[in-house]
Amino acid sequence: MIDLTVALAGLGVGFVVGLTGMGGGALMTPILVLLFGIQPLAAVSSDVVASMIMKPVGGAVHWKRGTVHRRLVLWLMLGSIPSAFIGVLLLKSLGGEAALQGIVKHSLGIALLVVVAGLLARPLLQRRSRNNETVSPLEVRPLPTLLIGIVGGLVVGVTSVGSGSLMIVLLMMLYPRIKLSELVGTDLVQAIPLVSSAAIGHLLFGDFKLGLSASILVGSIPGVFFGALFSTRAPDHVIRPALMVVLLVSSLKLLGASTPIVATAGVVSAIVGIVYGVRRSRENREKKRELERAVVDLDAPRAA
Repeated sequence: MIDLTVALAGLGVGFVVGLTGMGGGALMTPILVLLFGIQPLAAVSSDVVASMIMKPVGGAVHWKRGTVHRRLVLWLMLGSIPSAFIGVLLLKSLGGEAALQGIVKHSLGIALLVVVAGLLARPLLQRRSRNNETVSPLEVRPLPTLLIGIVGGLVVGVTSVGSGSLMIVLLMMLYPRIKLSELVGTDLVQAIPLVSSAAIGHLLFGDFKLGLSASILVGSIPGVFFGALFSTRAPDHVIRPALMVVLLVSSLKLLGASTPIVATAGVVSAIVGIVYGVRRSRENREKKRELERAVVDLDAPRAA
């Protein structure tokens, strides 16, 4: 039976995933456990299986619009597919040891906070590329990319977290010049086989609930579609604040912050992000007008 409140939560999380490529496991699983009282293993298993169906929707939008780096996807897949399944087996062999999951989640939470700081500092440190556009073809580094896939797959298999948040952070560190919309699209597409591998493991060894996964999907499928559609068209000064908000909320939740603290941080950072985005949009429009006026001034003598 479909739970409409879970579906509504899935709609919001799906939009975030489609827009930023991250936040699925780090947001949906805590929501299921804390707000709906779902047992942790059932929440992880059902959310991973739902993500297996949800991710291709957002990935297809990015693929169609050309915001996917296919060679990056290939090398990530080679590492993440086997390691995700191994992660589920490791979790099974350890009996879902809470200490192991706690260490991984806390480490990931700290890493996300570091990246938030990096996103804040990057515009100041890289003024010559304020929109973070790549001016030359991206040179793929196979071995480091393969290692990112292995690490990300293992973490996803153990915790259900990381197919977006961890992987996109590591890719951002390895390829700092990649355009953010392309980073989101690449991450969404590489997450499809990664999450599928983990989902198969949870179907075999976890606590999958069909009704719970169906409820998540009713909301998350349209959510991720419209989020991805917006992401492929949005400039980096819109995507960057969204990434920061999701990273901050996810990191606080992974570090065990209370729900009121997470909600307050999310609202405040969202307001700051909106103000930043509006300001940058106005600056860009003004620069465009100045450029148009300069072109008119140059053409005026010729016309005379």
